[in-house]
Amino acid sequence: MSDSLNTHRIGVIVVDHGSRRAESNEMLEELTRRSISERLEYDIVEPAHMELAEPSIATAFDRCVARGATMVVIQPYFLLPGKHWKQDIPELAAEAASHHPGVEYLVAAPFGVHPLMADVVRARVEYCLAHVRGEVPECEACAGTGACHLRTGAPVEAAAG
Repeated sequence: MSDSLNTHRIGVIVVDHGSRRAESNEMLEELTRRSISERLEYDIVEPAHMELAEPSIATAFDRCVARGATMVVIQPYFLLPGKHWKQDIPELAAEAASHHPGVEYLVAAPFGVHPLMADVVRARVEYCLAHVRGEVPECEACAGTGACHLRTGAPVEAAAG
């Protein structure tokens, strides 16, 4: 970290798209509170949803500043760069920052092709296979949805009938 950044108290906003499904929004909020906050060296970490749900980026930005942040890093919880990362999130971040003169912000890159993503894919595949073998319970994403079970392909005509 550069010397100029060392003078800042950094807040982190983890932002996803947002969903009409409350359960999906709660997953990001829980992940932010439980896992991400514990693993980051910053004590100001807030969840946000780009749209469709609260807290918004503006609300999370306000909370970071209220907790003492003088710089806010907005980390998109997205896999690949697209319109939301290139345009929507920067616009929402600029609007949120406009209410806090002197507070700097940065929109970080999506996870993309980071080498650790291969480890995440491997871990998810191995866990799901262990689940269908009856070795482990459903993962947190699938718990209670009935979505995590082994299926057999059927001809399209048979499936439609």
